[in-house]
Amino acid sequence: MTAAFFINSCCRYVRRGKMGENMNYINPDFEKYFGQKPEYLFSAPGRTELSGNHTDHQHGCVLAAAINLEMLAWVRTNDTDIIRVMSEGYPLSIIDLNDTDMKEEEKNTTNSLIRGIAAKFMEMGCEVKGFDAYVTSTVLPGSGLSSSAAFEVLIGTVINHLYYGGKATPVEVAQIGQWAENVYFGKPCGLMDQTASAVGSVISIDFADNSNPAVEKIDLDLTASGYALCIIDSGADHADLTDEYAAITVELKNVCRFFGKEYLREVDEDEFYSNIAEVRRAAGDRAVLRAIHVFAENKRVQLQKEALKSNDFDAFLKHVKDSGLSSWRYLQNVTPAGYTAHQEVAFALALAEKLLSGTKGVCRVHGGGFAGTIQAFVPLEVLTEFKSGMEKVLGKDRCHVLSVRSEGGVLIKQGEF
Repeated sequence: MTAAFFINSCCRYVRRGKMGENMNYINPDFEKYFGQKPEYLFSAPGRTELSGNHTDHQHGCVLAAAINLEMLAWVRTNDTDIIRVMSEGYPLSIIDLNDTDMKEEEKNTTNSLIRGIAAKFMEMGCEVKGFDAYVTSTVLPGSGLSSSAAFEVLIGTVINHLYYGGKATPVEVAQIGQWAENVYFGKPCGLMDQTASAVGSVISIDFADNSNPAVEKIDLDLTASGYALCIIDSGADHADLTDEYAAITVELKNVCRFFGKEYLREVDEDEFYSNIAEVRRAAGDRAVLRAIHVFAENKRVQLQKEALKSNDFDAFLKHVKDSGLSSWRYLQNVTPAGYTAHQEVAFALALAEKLLSGTKGVCRVHGGGFAGTIQAFVPLEVLTEFKSGMEKVLGKDRCHVLSVRSEGGVLIKQGEF
């Protein structure tokens, strides 16, 4: 199954052609729900993390890419102060722009993200008005491809275009989405997901200054390098794993506290190792191991960036493998604490390694970890065997072949539909 076939086979819209080139999008439901035809079509991609596992929330370095799975929003302004968003398969979200205060009862809901994004734009001086939107998605929920960030970037791109004259840069749109997720939705997260979705292409991001991250686009032609990018669904559910994710930031903060710092990027690595015995006693062994991962991962991102820029794909793959091993051994985000019978991510990694043995292909845990997906770079000559081998064990449609998308959050079409 090619990536293009996967997109067109799993959703109710039809897209033909390359982005911006003779594209026809057909969606029958906007008029059904809102009584008129849409005026605009916006798109925001999912993202994949290539390296920098759990470094962004420590003001570290990451390598990420926008992918060809996307969220689309058919939109029409409605001359009211009400935003209405119908996401396919979910209840209608209705936000009154006369009340943009954060609401505890809305936390962990779509409404909180929409309200938060609108509130931040209004705080920036944007006169946000109402609109109707019908949203469809091919970004697999719970897949580590960040459907939540794609949604945030999508809503931010809509408001930015309709009511802010496009003045917000892609990075600013990403920051608005992250703020809404942190403050209104109630989930602590870094800025990588939103930035990768908003900017597009393969990008390196240095979060040393989180208010002004350094973003650089990097060319990557996977097919020319002889590889395909696969995301494999392990079958494990992210539900009830909030404490596992939160523990990473808590433990790293304990390490930082020892040095009187807030983020690990501010801690001198040599000083960390010089005091490692005392840090162990103060923060615990797992916290120290997780810090070791972050220090090494930040360096690894730079090495991967240089490898891609010099077209040394073999070196890039070596660092991908090292990143995965570090995540498993030191960051310890492959298997939730105490799990024995169910270790889906670890099993998927073991299976992928077996199927890739004898090739230069590599795999690693993907995204937040503990559940969800793994990532594999698979030589094209064994792609069919690899995909069928993974799905024979894990189940049909568990291995998705993706490609890198050059565009971030964009307006695709305006006018008659």
